[in-house]
Amino acid sequence: MPEQNSPVSADPLAVNTRVGVGSSGVEHTVRSFEEELKQLTATIVRMGGLAEAQLAGAIQALMKRDSELAGRVVSGDHRIDEIEQEIHGLTVRLLALRQPVADDLRAIVAALKISSDLERIGDYAANIAKRVLVLNQQPMITPVSGIPRMGKMVQEIINDVLDAYVEHDVDKAIAVWNRDQEVDALHTSLFRELVTYMMEDPRTITAGTHLMFIAKNIERIGDHATNIAETLHFQVLGKALVSPRPKGEQIGATAV
Repeated sequence: MPEQNSPVSADPLAVNTRVGVGSSGVEHTVRSFEEELKQLTATIVRMGGLAEAQLAGAIQALMKRDSELAGRVVSGDHRIDEIEQEIHGLTVRLLALRQPVADDLRAIVAALKISSDLERIGDYAANIAKRVLVLNQQPMITPVSGIPRMGKMVQEIINDVLDAYVEHDVDKAIAVWNRDQEVDALHTSLFRELVTYMMEDPRTITAGTHLMFIAKNIERIGDHATNIAETLHFQVLGKALVSPRPKGEQIGATAV
């Protein structure tokens, strides 16, 4: 009987060996989790870069009256949808297998929310391109020159908020958040200009209406970039932005 008990007797070396293996396993798991989080971040950045490129392509197609480019933007929207599904798969895997808490949980939930905003940005870029295809069948009108200025501003906002996401830079995210009112102000100014132009020349109503929708799509893209800034604030600090979102003069409250 003593011989049967001897294999389980306390052997310091044996215990240390087992602990060593366990620690190595934990370290491997931690490294693996960190790598998966990095993969998730990289995928978000890739999706954001594609959404930004889609917007740039749509605006360029408008300015150059390039129907071929507009068609590529429309057909390219599915790539953003595919990346969103990839991100959904990554987040579900991380939530199910890793059961993250605190900072890690916020990072995963934030990635899920940000991917949704980026998908909507891609949709709006595709909508702009679809209207470009229609506009290219109409004579070009003067107010179209205000669209690229607004588009460039929103592209800069998308770029800045993606940089803030990678760097976990809350100050930069708040700066993006504050710029939403600039986009609103430009949108309102462009809306007024288009209404005046159409009133003076009813022949421009069809083209002007499409430009109004394009401007609104760009304004909505700015709103989604602002959503991302708010999500990043929560991810990094663990609390939401409590101040009312800064908004420029709203068209609905403006007499034209």
